[in-house]
Amino acid sequence: MATTIRKAVIMARGLGTRMRREDREASLSPEQAEAAGRGVKALLPIGKRPFLDYVISGLADAGFAQVCLVIGPEHDALRRRYTIDTPPRRIAISFALQAEPRGTADAVLASRAFAGDELFLAINSDNYYSVDVLRSLRLIGRPALPGFDRRGLIEQGNIDPGRFARFALLRLTPGDDLASIVEKPDAAARRAFGPDALVSMNCWLFGPAIFDACAAIAPSPRGELELTDAVQRAIALGERFRVLRVSAPVLDLTSRSDVAEVTRRLGGLDVRL
Repeated sequence: MATTIRKAVIMARGLGTRMRREDREASLSPEQAEAAGRGVKALLPIGKRPFLDYVISGLADAGFAQVCLVIGPEHDALRRRYTIDTPPRRIAISFALQAEPRGTADAVLASRAFAGDELFLAINSDNYYSVDVLRSLRLIGRPALPGFDRRGLIEQGNIDPGRFARFALLRLTPGDDLASIVEKPDAAARRAFGPDALVSMNCWLFGPAIFDACAAIAPSPRGELELTDAVQRAIALGERFRVLRVSAPVLDLTSRSDVAEVTRRLGGLDVRL
């Protein structure tokens, strides 16, 4: 397994269902409203650039050299953006097709040919992670994930306490490896973990073992192939994920109400593709 980690996978197949069905009166520009209505959150304008430009620029700043966008067959606009309209110079872009929106584990599985037998980063297309966190993952040299604390996400990012309560909780071993994940925790689980619990923001450094795990799981009760289920299976089969304890923001573009704050925080950032 290579120790020089240069590859990143961005899961961009999501349909943006929540953003499409939300209140159309939210304060968006006409261009933002059009992108939200089409459900292509990755191309939603933030300042003068699509949101995904900021994500890709951050990956380049963190030292990644190759990015694979996992897209659907309807995502011609994403493909055109990064091959014809604005091809990046700092980072190589390729594409993997996820034929149907079958879940995050299926999205990662679609990138198998791109990743090969190397370690690779896997992230959402609607989250902006700090360059420092991305760089720390790239340099760790083994499967890992950041464990985000409450203070960093709520006080430094755009995550409100109600949304934080819905994030997957991380149970750690004494050596700070990941023991298990509690997806969709209820109030009792949150009390048991306590106020200092760490959560996952779907930012992972994977090795090739994740692909067999993704291929082996069954759909969740929601009917999707969930990445957290694949991670649990990989752990059961002997994979170990180091948890990096971090207090850092994540800018989350889940809903229309997020757009103004994300624009305020990113709109003036220097983006270099």
